[in-house]
Amino acid sequence: MCNIHEVPSSARIQLLNDRFRTQLIGNGSLMISVGVKNQGELFVRESIRAVREFHSFSSDNDPWHEHDFGSVEIFDEKIFWKIDYYNLDLSAGSEDPSNEALTHRVLTITLASEY
Repeated sequence: MCNIHEVPSSARIQLLNDRFRTQLIGNGSLMISVGVKNQGELFVRESIRAVREFHSFSSDNDPWHEHDFGSVEIFDEKIFWKIDYYNLDLSAGSEDPSNEALTHRVLTITLASEY
């Protein structure tokens, strides 16, 4: 595995996003929307599992190659997930999402109908 500090900025963002999304490792928070939560515990668990296992990135859903958005279907319900980048106190956007020391990632899982 490569050293994360030796890759270009967009590739570093992608690595950090994948690590956070699949393992919840790094500085960040997981947010579940009210609509997803209201579907019940099994739906929430399956949504998180599907987001963790998502690998269907394409130029349509990942034009900047940062692996920061996707959609999946859970029990015939379309789910969107998105990673946003904030500064450490969550008061503004991160000045450098490729720098883990400056960035708090927020992974939000929501029903497509809530978007």
